[in-house]
Amino acid sequence: MSVPAKPTREEVLDAFSVEKKADPETLEHYIRTYPEFAEDLIDLSWQLNSVTTQEEEHLTSMDMAKIETAWSIYRSSSASPKSDPFAALSATDLRSAALNLGVPRQVLSAFREHRVLLSTVPKRFLLRLATTLNTSVETILSLGSASSLNLEPSRAYKADSKPKVAEQVSFVRLLTDAGVTDEDIRDLTVDGE
Repeated sequence: MSVPAKPTREEVLDAFSVEKKADPETLEHYIRTYPEFAEDLIDLSWQLNSVTTQEEEHLTSMDMAKIETAWSIYRSSSASPKSDPFAALSATDLRSAALNLGVPRQVLSAFREHRVLLSTVPKRFLLRLATTLNTSVETILSLGSASSLNLEPSRAYKADSKPKVAEQVSFVRLLTDAGVTDEDIRDLTVDGE
């Protein structure tokens, strides 16, 4: 039977530094558990608390509001070329988005797989699609090239041969192939804003 190794100084300090609360009770617990690191733990606790206090003293409420606004913009920003609004869609989300847009799910799958010539998609539909996906038209357009095709690993493993980039098709052809009626195609391709 082996005895578990005692944690190193660095491991103990790392664990303390990521505690949700670096309050006196947490510090006391660590000092009781690891008395050999008591001085280091006290120093670290002091440093963590003094940094927070110093930062808070230098920031006004206006500064804090500006920081929060900037973070909100950053989090909701879809300017990052790596953010693919289709990537996070579950099957339920895809179904819901398709119902909202009035198209079969395979139409949205074609968008996700970059098989649609985006230059053939009416601006009105692109705007509705972007709104449904909580993103911008620019983000959708930036993801549109077939060269940026990334097959999901769960789909890629099923192929017997190396996956190839699918041929891009026009929006009207996509709707036709999906079995959308001529009347619905006319409604979906109207380019009024």
